[in-house]
Amino acid sequence: SEVKDLTERAGRLTNFLWSRKRAAEASQLRERAIALEKKWMWNEKEQQRDTDKHSFEAQIRKKVLTEMRRTTYHWTPLRYDEELGVVYMAARLAGGYAAVLRALNEIKKRDLAFTPYSLLDFGSGLGTALWASHTLWGVSLKEYVCVDSCGAMNTLAEQLLTGGNEAGEPLIKHVYFRQFFPVSPKVQADLVVAAFSLSEMATQHDRQETVLTLWRKTSSYLVLVENGTKEGHQILMEARDVLLKSEEKVTPDSRRSRTFAPCTHEMPCPKLLSQKVVPCNFIQSYYPLPLRGKNPEREQEKFSYLIMSRVKQKSVGQVDWARLTGPVHRRSRHVQCQVCCSNGELRQFAVTKRRHGRHMYRCARSCDWGDQLPVIQAEENNPTDETHDSYAGTDTMV
Repeated sequence: SEVKDLTERAGRLTNFLWSRKRAAEASQLRERAIALEKKWMWNEKEQQRDTDKHSFEAQIRKKVLTEMRRTTYHWTPLRYDEELGVVYMAARLAGGYAAVLRALNEIKKRDLAFTPYSLLDFGSGLGTALWASHTLWGVSLKEYVCVDSCGAMNTLAEQLLTGGNEAGEPLIKHVYFRQFFPVSPKVQADLVVAAFSLSEMATQHDRQETVLTLWRKTSSYLVLVENGTKEGHQILMEARDVLLKSEEKVTPDSRRSRTFAPCTHEMPCPKLLSQKVVPCNFIQSYYPLPLRGKNPEREQEKFSYLIMSRVKQKSVGQVDWARLTGPVHRRSRHVQCQVCCSNGELRQFAVTKRRHGRHMYRCARSCDWGDQLPVIQAEENNPTDETHDSYAGTDTMV
């Protein structure tokens, strides 16, 4: 059946998902309530109010409860039915596919030997990870397992595979939809993806347990994608910390976990350590669905992602390169870049033809936000008389 006001509802859902925050943890709420109670009790005592003790404490508790209700973010789970699933498809199918494809392409272009046989997509929704992985590895992939607890979403994803024809042949073969994880703990998939799924979990404990379960199911690469917001980025960094700290406890697989992308190191994220916390995110252009009956203009999807790997380091190139973490500013005689380096530091520098050579200068001019550059750290500053090289600091180019 037709969904009324589809375009407007899709816009509202997009705004809701983009502004969504994590649910407050019970421990955080308790700490804040205790702090408010102590603060207001002290203030009331300072004013020497002559009131009954029990009445006084009841007033304070009521005041604390009112303030907590007013200022606490009220997280609620999304319950998708058939209609809301269609709204979600209109709002997020194209942008979600663009983000997942961009993240998976990081593996495709850097690990040429990777030819996955199986995919496990957790929180598969409309199947964007299924379509994106088939685009890149359709020849080698022979098994796609899509896990989503929402039956309506699974039905809609199946309809997309058959072009809306229930009796039609699916465009991608060997796709299996499940509402629960595969039972056997020993079965692994070459590629495991969870896109925009961790943010749908109510507690940090749920997210951590899910990440550990996904890692147990991973044979080669685990890919996590979230909205490019502070919340999305911090959820991914939580997952990264869990896997790097707990690897020896979560799986009998002896291969250690490695951060494959976008991080070029395994130290704390420098963007979370800065005075003004900003998310590490990236942008991918895409064309949205033509909901208004005309060809839409190109839009941009802002997303954050994390790829963890079990693949041996020697089989993957460019591991020590720096990652461009912001827009590349191309000036008349130099290119200004912001990168996250392999030593865990954020740096800004300028690439010039005179200092770095013609080939590196052209490379920098052709790079974009999210690409890698062969930047290494020099032990000492290299003084120069070139005006624009003052941006370089201690960074040099290979």
